[in-house]
Amino acid sequence: MRLFQVDAFTGDAFAGNPAAVCLLGGPAEPRWMQSVAGEMNLSETAFVEPRPAGYGLRWFTPAAEVALCGHATLASAHVLYQTGLAEPQQQVRFDSASGPLTARRDDGLIVLDFPARPAAQAPPPPGLLAALGVASPVWTGLAKEDLMVVLGREEEVTGLRPDIAALAGLGTRGVIVTAPALRPDADFVSRFFAPAVGVPEDPVTGSAHCTLAPFWAQRLGRPALTGYQVSARGGTVRVRAAGERVLLGGHAVTVFSGHLSDAALPADGVTLHPPGVGGGVEKTTGPGDGADPPE
Repeated sequence: MRLFQVDAFTGDAFAGNPAAVCLLGGPAEPRWMQSVAGEMNLSETAFVEPRPAGYGLRWFTPAAEVALCGHATLASAHVLYQTGLAEPQQQVRFDSASGPLTARRDDGLIVLDFPARPAAQAPPPPGLLAALGVASPVWTGLAKEDLMVVLGREEEVTGLRPDIAALAGLGTRGVIVTAPALRPDADFVSRFFAPAVGVPEDPVTGSAHCTLAPFWAQRLGRPALTGYQVSARGGTVRVRAAGERVLLGGHAVTVFSGHLSDAALPADGVTLHPPGVGGGVEKTTGPGDGADPPE
């Protein structure tokens, strides 16, 4: 069973957001997927399962399954293109907990088509501003799973030193903090904290940009924008707000790939991914049978 680690929303290794991508040949048991994600200990591990009309896609943090993840979807599409499981000009369809998602290549980028998650203005819940160390936000709101706090200047976002334990108790998936960008290569900056699902600070968050894109498109008066997530690793997300959808564009780099050992496969057996595009012999194996996984 092939396993990849990919840095997403970056053109350089060791930047952007690392995701693990595991190629399945059929359905896998969620507890086993959660164990693999815990072992990888990255913000997300994606599990890609071939289906007649595309691929099933699920995402797990080290602590929980999540309903939407941008960078691990970008990483998954990158792996499918890199391995030849998807043709260069092919649009890849993923079935997910957030409905159908697509990925395509466009002028060197991989472009994802995701549902928009606009935030509605709302007062900050008790403890949020204190946990962030913020006194006077410009705007606060609530999206589908996340709180959002808008600050006035980029340096306020980069200078945050939040109380991660306090953020974990707010009852949402995460907290988006954003501001207009000072840097010339971006329109807005952001950071994303999700300790409630095992990710203290996410390096680059595609799903958060499903909220950031409609917010900044409305305020800046144009649909196509560039966001830069100012985490320690940093990453660039090109966005286009399109009504109920958001297009997210970025680069990705494979850092390494390998295979899960027999000892790491589910005890009740698992179908390995076939070696070629739409073909190959699917093979069921389990720990200790001595079978070599296909390349």
